[in-house]
Amino acid sequence: MDYLIKNGLVIDPLDKKEEVSDILISDGKVSQIGKNLNNKSAKVIDASGKIVAPGLVDMHAHLREPGREDEETIRTGTRAAIKGAFTTVACMPNTDPAIDSPEMAKKVRDIIKKDALSNVLTIGSITKGRAGKELADFGAMKKEGVVAVSDDGASVEDRSLMLEALELAKKESLLLVAHCEDISLSAGGVVNQGFVATKMGLRGIPASSEYERVRRDLEIAKSASARIHIAHVSCRESVELIRKARREGVEVSAETAPHYFAITEDCCVTYDANTKMNPPLRTKDDVKAIIDGLTDGTIDCIATDHAPHTDSEKDVEFDFAPFGIIGLETALSLAIMELVDKKMLSWRDLIMKMSANPARLLGLERGSLKKGAAADIVIIDSGREYVYAKDSIESKSKNSPFINWKLKGQASFVFVGGELVMKDGSIMG
Repeated sequence: MDYLIKNGLVIDPLDKKEEVSDILISDGKVSQIGKNLNNKSAKVIDASGKIVAPGLVDMHAHLREPGREDEETIRTGTRAAIKGAFTTVACMPNTDPAIDSPEMAKKVRDIIKKDALSNVLTIGSITKGRAGKELADFGAMKKEGVVAVSDDGASVEDRSLMLEALELAKKESLLLVAHCEDISLSAGGVVNQGFVATKMGLRGIPASSEYERVRRDLEIAKSASARIHIAHVSCRESVELIRKARREGVEVSAETAPHYFAITEDCCVTYDANTKMNPPLRTKDDVKAIIDGLTDGTIDCIATDHAPHTDSEKDVEFDFAPFGIIGLETALSLAIMELVDKKMLSWRDLIMKMSANPARLLGLERGSLKKGAAADIVIIDSGREYVYAKDSIESKSKNSPFINWKLKGQASFVFVGGELVMKDGSIMG
């Protein structure tokens, strides 16, 4: 079916477009874009007062399948993605078993083909079993659709192996996504090291466990003349190191997640395990640095680090609960409230960081609404206020610190490849 989106504020950061226009969707692509379009055979959707943008691209999510279908599946994870305006999601390889071979990459791709409601890309492991001992076969995994490599959840401890990985990723034209954590500094910690950790009587994770590994990995990338992407940046020193490396010509990109600019370690004092994540929530000073990094371009992308866990896993003492929170359904709202509404980023900048930039880094032809582009399109009601209620969550897991928060801004219509998959806030299928 053809669709004609009328009277929306069309924002396309790649085309530097921000004006009220119409968009005709035909054969899964943007067929026309302009004012006062008409097409008698197309179904009309009135987007007056709403924002029309390229579908969001999340380059860092954990969909858990195969192995932990009790926490999330490709099906439920992509339902959550669509609810959050993400039309493309890249899934991390810490499944069970890990995506560390062409056989596993193909297995996941087959599940995606059968069950996914949005576009889903696979990220392969850097090392076999994510054990940090032996490199996986990057080239063979790439042939099965892998778009990047990462041992997310674990840092590659061996410096020489990390160098070899960066060189191989460069050879295969794959983005290497680095989880930067020195476990000799973070081991046993559960919350940011500082006053809050002391007050709670819990072992802290120092910021140095992140930024010292960021420093090391940037040095290795520089020596290899290879590009590197730093995942889930959470602290001021990491931002400063990345900024400095950029000035020195290192081909580095970086992401952060909404929880690192929306809340601080102060939220942890309730001992709610839904505030436990890795890297941990940090200080107000770190939050300011993260926002500054987004504002000046040091941080390229906003990703979710969507990490589902069951209620029974999280409903234990803070020390023993797993790290991680879900984020696909709240990321856009938190970014609107904390960045756009507070004049930290323009709408065009936000769409760039949540769509065009991650698409570019992953080598995708996405993140634009130009004529001929794939019709991955979201219509956003930027002023809609809602309560993020537990019983409304599409993800199979409900581990979020934002439950019962009053949030603002939500997608009302979502198209994936020209197919209408969400209408008036309700997922179709």
